[in-house]
Amino acid sequence: MRLHHVQVACPRGGEDAARRFYADGLGLTEVPKPAALAGRGGAWFRAHDDGGVVVAEVHVGVEDPFAPALKAHPALVVDDVVTLDALGERLEALGFAVDRRERETFDGYPRFHTADGAGNRVEVLAHRH
Repeated sequence: MRLHHVQVACPRGGEDAARRFYADGLGLTEVPKPAALAGRGGAWFRAHDDGGVVVAEVHVGVEDPFAPALKAHPALVVDDVVTLDALGERLEALGFAVDRRERETFDGYPRFHTADGAGNRVEVLAHRH
């Protein structure tokens, strides 16, 4: 069994904030939603490995009423600490707060926490080689 995707929510009209975080900030690629689902709003994002295989997928769906997930969260892993630090800096440059207080609390995985454009918690971690 493998995880296909994780879904987080945004308020109606929150797609641009999602794009700013997931595409501009994290570098995921936005992909079209299936026609049968496109009318619901939201946006889908994917990351691929060097061979083009999908390795992460985040679906942002519209929820009304909306409340951000403050504890539950996706955790996205990158290959190394250099990439982790670069992502943190890029997110900060875009105006997203990056919390590094728990950077060394998960053995073998330096990490940070942040919040997407709708306020949902997101963790980004790296393999320590």
